[in-house]
Amino acid sequence: MQLRHIAANRYVTPLREGGSMPAVVEADDQGLYVLKFRGAGQGPKALVAEAISGGLARALDLPMPEIVLMDLDAELARTEGDPEIQDLIKASAGLNLAMDYLPGAINFDPVAEQPDADLASRIVWFDALTSNVDRTARNPNMLIWHGRLYLIDHGASLYFHHGWDGDISQAGKPFPLIRDHVLLRWASRLAEVDADMARRLPDAVIRDVVAQVPDAWLQGPDAFADPATQRAAYVDYLVRRLAQREGFVQEAIRARA
Repeated sequence: MQLRHIAANRYVTPLREGGSMPAVVEADDQGLYVLKFRGAGQGPKALVAEAISGGLARALDLPMPEIVLMDLDAELARTEGDPEIQDLIKASAGLNLAMDYLPGAINFDPVAEQPDADLASRIVWFDALTSNVDRTARNPNMLIWHGRLYLIDHGASLYFHHGWDGDISQAGKPFPLIRDHVLLRWASRLAEVDADMARRLPDAVIRDVVAQVPDAWLQGPDAFADPATQRAAYVDYLVRRLAQREGFVQEAIRARA
């Protein structure tokens, strides 16, 4: 599914509960979006993780707000009085990532909400695949909107890629931190959903998802000759991790037990 490319027209308000201080912005299609800034502390790697993991989630038919590519003009900083926000906008001029804003959504509460076993198992499986360290009771990164659960904020997934040299030899490693997953207690169907989840991610789908990561986010000190080489490494890693998924699936089943 091709990511739409739009532009920010107006900065609306910061979301200060996020570590990277995302913001609600109005775009040129008149919609409201949550903008993730390329110039935030986590840098473009967080946007790469958002784009890849978010794309995989949508391919797996998990509930996600729409992801878009969003141009940001540094001129928007002129209308903001907060120097910190001004600096963030200026540092992020160019191409960023945003998600559809869900007005009135509330944070997922594991005490009040009890997702069904099938959905919980699929989300836990997905987060184990993408090594998402940030879906805990302390920070679930899920919203409830119109009675439905939505996944948000995957910037902390694919954490292996920080300082990565393209080595995929560790792709089949289990993911022990799955023990802290907020939905693990309900994920009683991990073994049952495994084959179907893997079937939804053939190599062609993985390549399509990774292909949509912009060149501008793949520049840096990593040991890659060019963005195309880096994309190929992501594809190789994910394909191998999927082929060797028994390690992370069994780790999640053991953690739940």
